Amino acid sequence: MENEEITSSVSNSGGGEGSLDRLLPAVTTGLSPRKRTTSQCKSEPPLLRTSKRTIYTAGRPPWYNEHGAQSKEAFVIGLCGGSASGKTTVARKIIEALDVPWVVLLSMDSFYKVLSPDQQTMAASNDYNFDHPDAFDFDLLSHTLRKLKQGKSVKIPVYDFTTHGRQKEWKTVYGASVIIFEGIMAFADKKLLQLLDMKIFVDTDSDIRLVRRLRRDITGRGRDIEGVIKQYNKFVKPAFEQYIEPTMRLADIVVPRGGGNMVAIDLIVQHVHSQLEERELSVRAALASAHQAQPLPQTLSVLDSTPQVKGMHTIIRNKETSRDEFIFYSKRLMRLLIERALSFLPSQVHLVQTPQGEDYEGRTFDGRRITGVSILRAGETMEPALRAVCKDVRIGKILIQTNQDTGEPELHYLRLPKEISEDHVILMDCTVSTGAAAMMAVRVLLDHDVQENKILLVSLLMAEMGVHSVAYAFPQVKIITTAVDKKVNDLFHIIPGIGNFGDRYFGTDAPPDWSDEEMDEPSY
Repeated sequence: MENEEITSSVSNSGGGEGSLDRLLPAVTTGLSPRKRTTSQCKSEPPLLRTSKRTIYTAGRPPWYNEHGAQSKEAFVIGLCGGSASGKTTVARKIIEALDVPWVVLLSMDSFYKVLSPDQQTMAASNDYNFDHPDAFDFDLLSHTLRKLKQGKSVKIPVYDFTTHGRQKEWKTVYGASVIIFEGIMAFADKKLLQLLDMKIFVDTDSDIRLVRRLRRDITGRGRDIEGVIKQYNKFVKPAFEQYIEPTMRLADIVVPRGGGNMVAIDLIVQHVHSQLEERELSVRAALASAHQAQPLPQTLSVLDSTPQVKGMHTIIRNKETSRDEFIFYSKRLMRLLIERALSFLPSQVHLVQTPQGEDYEGRTFDGRRITGVSILRAGETMEPALRAVCKDVRIGKILIQTNQDTGEPELHYLRLPKEISEDHVILMDCTVSTGAAAMMAVRVLLDHDVQENKILLVSLLMAEMGVHSVAYAFPQVKIITTAVDKKVNDLFHIIPGIGNFGDRYFGTDAPPDWSDEEMDEPSY
C-alpha cells in the first residue's frame, strides 16, 4: 500500500464555550471561522513503507502467558506538536530506526466527531471551528487505543473531510509491539495520557512551520499567499498557543527541529528497545513445564483407532512413503477429521417432508455461520476437506512462524473474514507439538471477539503437551484430532511424530532445525 494524500481538517466546535473534563480547559477565542485546512495523511494499516523495507502491522510476538491471558501490553508512544511540526516524519524515523516488524501508526485525524445537521451547515459555510478539543471524539479514541494496546482487533473510522463525516466502511487494525499515536491534541485528554508509555513533543520553530504550510498550500493546493498567511495568523497560530504548546510540559522528551534531530530519535529508540526487551516472553519454555502428567482433558476428541485409521497413520508416518501416497492418505484422514469436527457443532430438530409425502424429523445446524481458519502453511492443506463438506464456507488464514533467535512463535500475517465474531470457527493445523502456535491462533480469534466455546481446533496429530497447553489456557475450545503422541523431544518435535508435514506434503526440503508445527513457510 502506497502512502496517500488525504484531505484532513484541524478545527474546533464553535466559540469554545463551556469546559470539557480535559487536561486543558476550553478557551473562548473570539476568532472568526476559517476555511478548512488540509494536512498530509499518515501511512495506513496494514503496512508501512520506509526507505529500507516494508513493515507489516498485523501482529507481534506472544502477548499472553501459558494461561492464555494477557501478560504484556504494547508500548505506546504519543507524538504531539503543532500543525506542520513534522510529527509524521518523526514517527517514520522512529519506526525505521526501531527495526521491529510490528508497529501501528494511529492518527488522530481519524477521530473527528460526526457533525449534526446544524453543524454540517456551519461547516459548509466555514462557520464551524475544527481547531478545538471538542472537535475530536476522545471517548472513541481512548477506547480504541486501549483495545489496541491490549493486542486486540479494533476498527478505525475513516473520516471524509469533504462531507465532514465518517465513511460507511471502517478499517480494521490489530495490535502490535509498538503503537505510535500522533496528533495535534495527543496530550489534551486525561484518559489518553494514561495510555501513553512515552510522550514526545515535536517542537519546531513557528517560522519553519509557516514556511512548510506556505509551500504545501501554495504549490500543492493552489492557494494564494495572502489566504495562507491569513489562516495561519487567525486560526493556526492561536490554536497552537492555547491548546497545543501548553502540553509541552507533559512530554517526557521534547524533540527540537523534528525529524532532523537524529540524536533525540536515537535516544527514543534506545529506550523503546529496552522496554521491549523487558516485555519479552518465553511462552514455549513455560508450556514445556506446565500442565503435564495430567489426564487428557474432556474437551479432547480423538478419532477411534480403527484398522482403517491405524493403517492410514502407518502409511503417512513411514519415512519411505512416497509424496503421492502421503498426500492421498493425508487427505482421507483430513476428511474423516473434518466430518468428526462437524458433529460437535450445535444442531436443532428440523422437520421435512420426504418425496413420499411422509414427515422426517431431522436436524440442521443451529448457528449463524461456519468459518474455517487455517494456520499457514500446513493448515491450508485441510481447506479442501472443509470445503467438500461445508458448502460456501468462508476461509481465513493466519501465518505463525518460529523466531530462529528466540524460539518463540510470532504472528506475521492474518486475514479473517468480516463479521467473524458470531461464527463457529474451525481452526485448522496439521500438527500441534507444544501448542504455542495453536494458542496464538486461538488468542487472535478471541481478540477478534470470536467466542471461545465456538472455536474447534482440528489437527491430524497432536502431542500430549500441546493438548494440555491449549485445554488449560482455553478450556472451552473443543480439540479434535486423529491421534495423540505422548512425547516431545528437546527440540519440541513430536515423538514418534510424522516429520515436517508441510515439507512432505508440498515436496519442499525441511530446514535442519525443523519443527512439527510453526516452521512452515507460506505456500504463496
